[in-house]
Amino acid sequence: MMDTQAEVGRTHDETMTLRMGPAHPAMHGIIQIDLRLEGEVVVRADVEIGYLHRAFEKHCENVSYNKCFPWTDRLNYVSPLINNFGYAMAVEKLLGIEVTERCKYIRTIMSEISRITDHMTNIGTSAMELGAMSVFLYLMKAREYLWELIEAVTGARVTICYGRVGGVKADFPDGLKEQTRGALRECRSVLREIHSLLTKNRIFMDRMVNVGVISQEDAISYGITGPFLRSTGVPYDVRKAQPYMVYDRLDWDVPLGSNGENYDRYLVRMEEMEQSMRIIEQALEQMPPGPYQVDIEGKPLEPPEMVDLGKLGKTRELLGVKLDLSPNLRGMDRPHHQLVNVPDKKVVLPPKELTYGNIEGLMQHFKLVMDEHGIRPPRGEAYQAVEGGNGELGFYVVSDGTDIPYRVRCRPPCFPIMAALPRMLEGGMVADIVPTFGSVNMIGGELDR
Repeated sequence: MMDTQAEVGRTHDETMTLRMGPAHPAMHGIIQIDLRLEGEVVVRADVEIGYLHRAFEKHCENVSYNKCFPWTDRLNYVSPLINNFGYAMAVEKLLGIEVTERCKYIRTIMSEISRITDHMTNIGTSAMELGAMSVFLYLMKAREYLWELIEAVTGARVTICYGRVGGVKADFPDGLKEQTRGALRECRSVLREIHSLLTKNRIFMDRMVNVGVISQEDAISYGITGPFLRSTGVPYDVRKAQPYMVYDRLDWDVPLGSNGENYDRYLVRMEEMEQSMRIIEQALEQMPPGPYQVDIEGKPLEPPEMVDLGKLGKTRELLGVKLDLSPNLRGMDRPHHQLVNVPDKKVVLPPKELTYGNIEGLMQHFKLVMDEHGIRPPRGEAYQAVEGGNGELGFYVVSDGTDIPYRVRCRPPCFPIMAALPRMLEGGMVADIVPTFGSVNMIGGELDR
């Protein structure tokens, strides 16, 4: 696949130079690969990633801690919930606080839903680039069921901004457990179809088997993690090696390959989706019970009405009132707030009843969102790793005691894989570049922060 703006030339040794990108239909982002070719064989590959620098880390060092969450959404925007929770856990480690049991289960469930959508997107687009258009359409159909779950919980589909330091934005809505089970049934049905279409397909196997091979030793030396590393047979998964949330309470396996090739990476991702569904189902069953929807007792009050009463000083009867919140605020009332957020007024925004109903709640809300106030972790530093869609996603946060992080560093899992990409391309054919690059699952927002 040659870019319409590809630069082609001949050197003195009769090799040809070919430039793929930075605008190329198979690049999954704005990068460039400078190739040296002998016929159809890649002699040398030089990867340039610096076309999408978004200054994520510097952005985070100029806003308060909770205002970093929208930036984390835009790292790996295919699985943004994992980014949210990884950053939140790093700040919580700085603060020395632990989230509630229910919040841990919510974070686990939403992380695994995100992981499945990530793998579906990767396999679907990679298959499409090899000509399997129907596989792409089937997987996008299945992904839609999961995005409907994400939208029901967070109110958005991609840039969700659901995580919070000390908890999450809101509790699960009523009926989500049944909706999730239905979505997983549909996903399993689609994955069976994908296996029948791809896994033993002769054309697909010819393009994937023994292509893009990397050894265990090379993968480890480059710092590669995730499905890419596990395809070589190394059983490293952050969820097992450094358990967080509730992964150590659940029964699931780490899928492994053996050859470190594109085909093994496809099989590992397919099995990881099955394991993620196992995790979700167990977590739904084990999650501590709690009210799901606002339970109105007596005369319901709309938030504007409560604000008007508060302005008149009629607050005596408001402290025990349960609000009839609008759909975008449900799950943020007091009963749910206590289940999914830490009881620390210096960290977490108050329930909406208190924000609207008394001066103390309004002041707490105001102090946490006002510049030069907000969350103030003690001086120190913390690193938190989570298992992202591509591997170990790490956040290193340094606090100087103010409400703005002194330093935020992101360890993106696809960066080491891109460093190793030339080694996997060299010696192969030009046609092998597309399936090998697709198996990297490079996300531009995560790669070039």
